[in-house]
Amino acid sequence: MADIRQLPLELALDPQFGEEDFLISECNANASATIDAWPDWPGRMFLLNGPPASGKTHMAAIWARRSSALIISARALAKASVPALVGAGAIVVEDIDRGEVNETALFHLINLATEKQAFLLLTSGPQSPVFNTLDLQSRLRKIPQVAISAPDDQLIQALFVKMFVDRGMVVDIALVNFLSMRIERSFKAARDTVETLDRETMARGKRLTRPLAAKILNFTPEP
Repeated sequence: MADIRQLPLELALDPQFGEEDFLISECNANASATIDAWPDWPGRMFLLNGPPASGKTHMAAIWARRSSALIISARALAKASVPALVGAGAIVVEDIDRGEVNETALFHLINLATEKQAFLLLTSGPQSPVFNTLDLQSRLRKIPQVAISAPDDQLIQALFVKMFVDRGMVVDIALVNFLSMRIERSFKAARDTVETLDRETMARGKRLTRPLAAKILNFTPEP
């Protein structure tokens, strides 16, 4: 996984989920270390918590490649699919806190994965969900958790660079610093900012500059 001081700047058209593209900082170091510790996981399961756009999907993709895991959204989980998922030996279930989740299927998956000694990585938002099924809630409390916290200033800057690169946008470090000092310190704010700037510059047919970014985002430009 890449150190934030060694971010590659090759242009790409799509988000890059390779190990070398993952940016490690204090906020996600424990989670990254947990992924690196596989297959020596206590209980062979983990619940990864983190705010929106914090890299949970990226981290899950890295682990899935290492472990040959199947990946499924919690909303797509059905009881009939559980045996095949567990049969793969490693499973990622993403976003167990979002949308309508089949609690019976998730409970069955955790139980069967435990029985068959399969590896299981669950992802969720900052707060673990509360389910109506008490047995499922009890199972989740027993699964070790690791969290991604809010990003620091250095990671915010590195995220801006990566997200601009992922979209094939050419920007300079002065613009990155300008944006980093003005947005809310969150992964989602950085992602939303880049999406807005990309959309607006494409609509206007202009190259992204600091004055244009300030105009689009209603920021006061620096002199």
